[in-house]
Amino acid sequence: MGHACTPDHFPGPDKEHPVVAILAVIAIVAAILLIGWVRLAVHGSDDLQEALVEPFALSDEPVAPRPDVKPYEERVVDEAVTSSRFATGFSP
Repeated sequence: MGHACTPDHFPGPDKEHPVVAILAVIAIVAAILLIGWVRLAVHGSDDLQEALVEPFALSDEPVAPRPDVKPYEERVVDEAVTSSRFATGFSP
């Protein structure tokens, strides 16, 4: 009974090999690049180009809103999803 746990009984964790750490960093960078490539392949780059090319409004003149280009069916679905989120408490 008079025995106390000391650090000798519980040695520290094994050190991670540097090659494993380097492979982990390479895997993270590869995942980021893959996600970016898939985003461009699925959605295209039109919205990104528009955001980069569109000038910022520096004057006080009112800017007309862009027309809604979504089809009617898609707008109805978006409205239904939004209303169900608010109804269930999952509001954005």
